[in-house]
Amino acid sequence: MPEATRQWLRKRLMNIEEINRLPQAEFVKKLGGVFEDSPWVAERAWGHGPFASLDALHAAMVAEVEHASTDEQLALLRAHPDLGKRAKMSEASASEQAGAGLDRLPAEEYQELTRLNSVYRDVFGFPFLFAVRGGTRDDILKSLRARVSGAREEEFRTALEQVFRIARFRLES
Repeated sequence: MPEATRQWLRKRLMNIEEINRLPQAEFVKKLGGVFEDSPWVAERAWGHGPFASLDALHAAMVAEVEHASTDEQLALLRAHPDLGKRAKMSEASASEQAGAGLDRLPAEEYQELTRLNSVYRDVFGFPFLFAVRGGTRDDILKSLRARVSGAREEEFRTALEQVFRIARFRLES
């Protein structure tokens, strides 16, 4: 998420009335990072305003993803970093993962997470997604262990649902 968006959200200036007054370019600039590296979601959702609530804004953004092509949805999933990956990622992802303790994994758990992430990505073609807020590293590893053997269609849907949860958390931040 762009730093400007994070600061704007953190200051709690983001009330629905102010969001509704934003021209499209500013709306996209401010909310384009809610869905990881996918400003097209905010761009398309803008046309559904004015929004009655944060719930309505989130619903409009989710609807745009739901109506997007499978290729666009796949690109959105692929825009997310692997959980626990010690590499460049958005500030929002880094903060979310740190909150779940993924930046402090013991060596053997880090190796397991890295191995399972790799297997998951090879099987499904996108990273394992889990809305980490409120979860623990144990919750995440348990879910990854279970989901790595799931069916692709089911896992694609689960991954999108996790992205929707992540976006909601980001809107509420």
